[in-house]
Amino acid sequence: MMQLENINKEGEKGIPEDAHVLHFWEPCKFEITDDYKFVHDNFLFNTCSNLLYMIAFPILVFINKFFFGFSIEGKENLENIDTGKITVSNHVHPMDCTMVGLGNFPSKTFFTSLETNFKIPIVRRIIKLLNAIPIPKNIKYTKKFMDSIDTLLQNKKTVHFYPEGSLWPYHNKIRHFKNGAFDFAVRNNVPIVPMVFKFIKPKNISNLIKSKPLIKLVILEPVYPNKLLSKKESAIDLKDRVHSVMSKELENLK
Repeated sequence: MMQLENINKEGEKGIPEDAHVLHFWEPCKFEITDDYKFVHDNFLFNTCSNLLYMIAFPILVFINKFFFGFSIEGKENLENIDTGKITVSNHVHPMDCTMVGLGNFPSKTFFTSLETNFKIPIVRRIIKLLNAIPIPKNIKYTKKFMDSIDTLLQNKKTVHFYPEGSLWPYHNKIRHFKNGAFDFAVRNNVPIVPMVFKFIKPKNISNLIKSKPLIKLVILEPVYPNKLLSKKESAIDLKDRVHSVMSKELENLK
């Protein structure tokens, strides 16, 4: 696995900040078509999805705790939000989507995901049932995708974005953010709840067992759009404020 700890800004070692440094086997075909449903309302699908959530939850709690020393701090910051919400986090581990799901539980999380993830065997079926929503490459389907996200937020659902756009394993800096999550938050007048993955050096007996750092998910206070600004200005302002609080939190490695 590539070591990324020292790649902190665009251009260092020739790797742009939004470059994909992990590449998975993608032999399956996947294509968004005119009749593709980004969010499923089928009774059978939702029943199977809920059943998978019930089965997966205790398994993922065990796996993430046992193998990665996973812990959560700040779940109280998800309380008292009576609208839809967008959660965002740094993207630093292949399992971090499951950790975000545990952080948001009992609320179900809808994840925006690259189309390529729907080409990975087995994974493509699981993430579909766990309500992953492909981000279309074809601009023809962008409006339908955006309308689906808007509807979820208006119906008080939780949607997660990785604003960095790509996964950099065990990276210890917050990278540049894309605009999408913040545009959605402003348009739907919902908060952004920042989440920060931090890597903690194992202590005591854990230091003898684990070679990788422990993973902690810190859930920060909601950040709300500034209604006094234009929509464009408000989205930029929201992005900057969220980036700032996440960067400051990551600097504190406790």
